[in-house]
Amino acid sequence: MLKTAVKPKWIAALVFALAVAAVFVLLSQWQFSRSLEKDVAPPSVTEKVQPLLETLQPGEPLLGSAEGQLISATGHFDASKQVIVQSRVQEGEVGYWVVTAFVVDGAPKLTGVTATEEVVIPVARGWIADPGQAQTPPSGTLTLEGRLLNSEGPVLAKNLPAGQIGALSSAELTNLWDTTTYAAFVVSFQEQVDGADVGASASHGSLIPITVTATDQNNKINWLNIFYSIEWVVFAGFAVFLWWRLVADDYRRAQDELFDVGHDDEDDALNPDLGK
Repeated sequence: MLKTAVKPKWIAALVFALAVAAVFVLLSQWQFSRSLEKDVAPPSVTEKVQPLLETLQPGEPLLGSAEGQLISATGHFDASKQVIVQSRVQEGEVGYWVVTAFVVDGAPKLTGVTATEEVVIPVARGWIADPGQAQTPPSGTLTLEGRLLNSEGPVLAKNLPAGQIGALSSAELTNLWDTTTYAAFVVSFQEQVDGADVGASASHGSLIPITVTATDQNNKINWLNIFYSIEWVVFAGFAVFLWWRLVADDYRRAQDELFDVGHDDEDDALNPDLGK
């Protein structure tokens, strides 16, 4: 079989198979490296306060590179657009978030939206133990600082009391508030009017600042990329196996011709009387 394998055409085929296998191995390495990549920005980026208008635009999704980013914005709260979000855990106790629409100054309008329509972003202003403890937001123009997080998926919750929702979903709030809403929300850390703190941290009522940390920075394995990496290795092995199988078939054909294997059967089929 070695003599068959060293024929020029099979040597050329081997070179081609090895080249294909090398490409597949490189693709496998690339997929493996992707499986360990972080899809979020490092703390050196997320913990530096960035203007909201430079971080996310209305109508755009919040990418992993901006998830958990500390942002600042200027505007005012719309007290008529406030909801209570159920099932929020704070230091082991289940309660509620008070979420209010924050009208962002200078936010660009979406195409087809009237110039008078306000662009808002939901702001989780604080945690409360009972829905009746919800407070009206501070009035006037203020500077907001907090952490930008992705919108939650809508939750179908029946028989909720008026003003309460099951999840902090921008899509749901867009319909509820009937206005343009960012596809994300902010957990408020600080709210200032003329330099004075008027947020939950300065409140003497029941509104408690929400405890939330930056997006998890731990390495997470992407098993889909691991699967693709293994798949490319299998393809590389198959390329070499296919070459070996073609060489083996060529060798067997040469052996059959050398020993006239199958010729007697053909003669018997053409001349059945010879076998009698």
